[in-house]
Amino acid sequence: MSNLELDNVSKIEVTELSSVQFVKFFREVAPCVNAFRGKIFVVAFEGELIQAGALNSLIHDLSLLLSLGIRLVLVHGSRPQINEQLLLKGLSQQFYHGFSNPTDSAALECAKEAAGEIRLDIEANFSQGLPNTPMSHSHIRVISGNFVTARPAGILNGIDFQHTGHVRKIDIEAINFIIEKDSSIVLLSPLGFSPTGDAFNLSMEELATFTAVSLCAEKLIFLSDSIEVHNSDGSVDTELTRADAEILIKNKSLDQKTNSFLKYAALAVKKGVSRAHLLPYLLDGSVLLEIFTHDGIGTMIVEDTLDDLRAATIDDVGAIIKLIEPFERDGTLIRRPRSLIERDVENFTVLEHDGIIYACAALYSFPKEKMAEMACLIVHPEWQNSGEGELLLRHMESRMRSSGIKQLFVLTARTSHWFLKRGFVKGTIRNLPKDRQNHYNHLRNSLILIKKL
Repeated sequence: MSNLELDNVSKIEVTELSSVQFVKFFREVAPCVNAFRGKIFVVAFEGELIQAGALNSLIHDLSLLLSLGIRLVLVHGSRPQINEQLLLKGLSQQFYHGFSNPTDSAALECAKEAAGEIRLDIEANFSQGLPNTPMSHSHIRVISGNFVTARPAGILNGIDFQHTGHVRKIDIEAINFIIEKDSSIVLLSPLGFSPTGDAFNLSMEELATFTAVSLCAEKLIFLSDSIEVHNSDGSVDTELTRADAEILIKNKSLDQKTNSFLKYAALAVKKGVSRAHLLPYLLDGSVLLEIFTHDGIGTMIVEDTLDDLRAATIDDVGAIIKLIEPFERDGTLIRRPRSLIERDVENFTVLEHDGIIYACAALYSFPKEKMAEMACLIVHPEWQNSGEGELLLRHMESRMRSSGIKQLFVLTARTSHWFLKRGFVKGTIRNLPKDRQNHYNHLRNSLILIKKL
């Protein structure tokens, strides 16, 4: 075969592989697209993101979310830009993350200038039509305004904080009209105004949290350089309950910046925001990876864990069929018609994450012999090797023990090693309940594995 022919074969293989991966991925993210359409995401990012040159790629991703029907409110920070303005004017005052600094009249003017510059940069990036991207020629409107009413921080510990303020109120009706009726993006700068016309310098984190809570947002997303919470082995802790987050905050076991962001994220969830996320802006596509992949890449804070182990209902039949079909095609499972699954759906237990069923198993009891069969134990390939199968098995064993069942058995043609490693031993047809013996498929010749409970 010539080099040209080899090149052609290689291109065909790569094209076919890419096509398969694309179709597979698109089908997997479809439930997320459907679940989030019409929901509100508040996305907050530091001024450092703009300095790092990450604004353009973020805007590409946000434009994609908008095209999928997600309502967006953006909140930008401006600390480094304010500090630059202060230095240019020969002023020594500097603003730092995690500290509430007084804002005098000169610093407030710098905050206004920084906010105006950033707002124009963001508007310009959204106005370029996103050339050479799937969003080319799209027209996206970004609307800013006096949506934030603020109040002065006042005098704290004898220090007058002057033009430093706190959020008092968000104009919810105006923002909802813009993002729902007009399908535009709302952009909030960290500035607020009092009814008397005074301007106040605000914390981006506080503003984003207050906004997300006021709008009953589905998600509050914070983007910073490195604020994910890590496990003891250095890996990212991808999901924290609010209670666990509050323990970390109380123990002050994290660096000051991460602790501060985590505090606001936990507060948002406590006050009704479904999920809050801490993401690294230096990772290209971090927002998309967090939203559309199972574990994400940052730390997500929820009121309770999103993994839900529960009994299946008739509404789950379609998801169960979709889950088991690939394993029926490759011979791991025997084929089950939809009518059979509908009839037996009460025997199924499912594992659900964020509205997506990714694992299931069924139990069939034989009370006379004090035995039960576990069938159709399936974990989606993308989420295997993470303990979900073990979790389902333990759940089934616990259920059977509590109901007086003494032995659990499975019939398997492909996965005997997995069960043998978990205490099952080989049996024979004679070890099965009488009724199950009569329905054993001799053509399939499945191994019989039994475990004493």
